[in-house]
Amino acid sequence: MRNLLLILFFFASTLTYSFGQDLSGAYLAKMNEDNHLILVIDGYITHSIYSDNTYKGTQGGTYKIENNNLVVSYEFDDQSPEKVGETFSLPLEIESNNLLINGFPFQKQSVKKQDLDGLWRITGRKTNDNIQTIQRGNRKTIKILVDGYFQWIAINPAEKGFYGTGGGKYSFKDGNYQENILFFSRDNSRVGATLDFNGKIEKSDWHHSGKSSKGDPIYEIWSREK
Repeated sequence: MRNLLLILFFFASTLTYSFGQDLSGAYLAKMNEDNHLILVIDGYITHSIYSDNTYKGTQGGTYKIENNNLVVSYEFDDQSPEKVGETFSLPLEIESNNLLINGFPFQKQSVKKQDLDGLWRITGRKTNDNIQTIQRGNRKTIKILVDGYFQWIAINPAEKGFYGTGGGKYSFKDGNYQENILFFSRDNSRVGATLDFNGKIEKSDWHHSGKSSKGDPIYEIWSREK
């Protein structure tokens, strides 16, 4: 189960799809004790594996659909970093609201569109009341949000570097942003925690403030990744 996206790609020729070329959404499957979560939006795809209390692994990158083929280029793979930079192209079809992987249903989760849905990248952080700009470079922290699920990933694709991830469910309403952690690569004991933050959109940027999972105060600025 460690070659996460490869599981999807290996069996792609067995899949039959019917909801068009837009794969955006959250997909979930249960295989033995493991949960498999796929998040897709804004040309990006992630696939994470976790049990009820243990993080197992993640990988993902950019994707596109060409001539009924799913073409994915890895930006991270914490179990097999040598795959970073590789591109896979295999036949893709869709059936109902499921991804059928070797006959096993990968169920599309309910659509819960929210204003923060999309692919984001951290571009600023407040320290001692001063906003410090985080220059765009090879190393980056991104966050993907779609249909009530989220995942952040700290990576450096140029060096095949992976520095951590976490994810789960989220909600954003009336300036309140809440996360419920389902997996966290750095500390499995954080699973189940609910974190509350303040959130607002200013000039297309997402201003995110509150306390981290460690209880430290944070103020971050996120910009949509293009």
